[in-house]
Amino acid sequence: MYTQSRQDETRRVAWTGRDFRGCGVTAEKLTKPYQRGLAASEIHDILRDEILTLTLEPGSPLDEVGLSKRFAVSRSPIREALYRLTSNRLAQRLPNRSTIVAPVDLTHFPEFIQALDVQQRLATRLAAQNRTVEDIARLRELADAFNLYIEETDALQIMQANFAFHVAIAEAGRNPYVVRQYRVLLSEARRLLHIHVRFLHAANRKHVMRDQHHDFVDAIEAQDVQQADAIAHAHSMQFHDRFLAALNHVPDDSFDIGNPPAVTPKGGD
Repeated sequence: MYTQSRQDETRRVAWTGRDFRGCGVTAEKLTKPYQRGLAASEIHDILRDEILTLTLEPGSPLDEVGLSKRFAVSRSPIREALYRLTSNRLAQRLPNRSTIVAPVDLTHFPEFIQALDVQQRLATRLAAQNRTVEDIARLRELADAFNLYIEETDALQIMQANFAFHVAIAEAGRNPYVVRQYRVLLSEARRLLHIHVRFLHAANRKHVMRDQHHDFVDAIEAQDVQQADAIAHAHSMQFHDRFLAALNHVPDDSFDIGNPPAVTPKGGD
C-alpha cells in the first residue's frame, strides 16, 4: 500500500523548486536546420525524443515559426506534430495559444505513483489471467531488448523499451480501457524514468533493473495472478524510491521543472 507517510516523504523530497536541466543528455544545439522537409510524424518523433531525454527542457517554448525553419517545412506539419505531443501530455497549450514543453509537476508525484501502481497491478493481473502463448513470446522478446539496452547504457532506448513492454502487458489483458489508461500514465512517466535511469547508470547500479521484466513474464506465463500483482506493486514502489534517490543527487541550481510563463491578458499593461 502507498501509505500517507510515504506520500509525505515524497512531497518533502520532490517539491524542491529545482530544475531538470542538469539531468538532460549532452546534445548539439537545436538550431541546425534540416536539409529537407520532414513529415509531421517524423517531426513528432524527433521532438518527442528530445523532450523525453530532456534535451528540450520542461517549459521550453515550442515556437511554430522557429520549428518550421528548423525542419524546413510549412507550419501545417508543425501544428500536427505539436497536437500529437499535446495529446500525449508531452507538450502544453497555453491560453495565449503558444505551446511549451509540458512542465514536470512533482507536487502531484505521490498521486501519480498511486495511480500508476493501481493501473500497473490491474494490467498485470489481467495479463496473467488472459495471456496467450503469442503474448508470452512477445513479452520475452521485449524483456530481452530491455536488458540489452541496459547493458548499452542507452537511456532513450531503455525508456522506449520499458514503455513497449508495459503496454504489451496491458494488451495481453484484453481490456482496451485498461490499455488506454495505462498508456497515459506510462507516457507521463517517461521523463521521470529518464532521470531514474541516468542516476542508476551514474551510480553504477544499472544491474538493479536487469531481469525485472522477466520476473513479470514468469508470473504472467504461470498465470499466477497473486504473484503478478505482487511483482507489479514492488515495481511501482522501486520506481518511487529510486526516483527520489535520484532527486537527492541532482544539484539544487540545475533543476528547473519548467513552470509555464506568465500570460499577459489582452489589453493588459
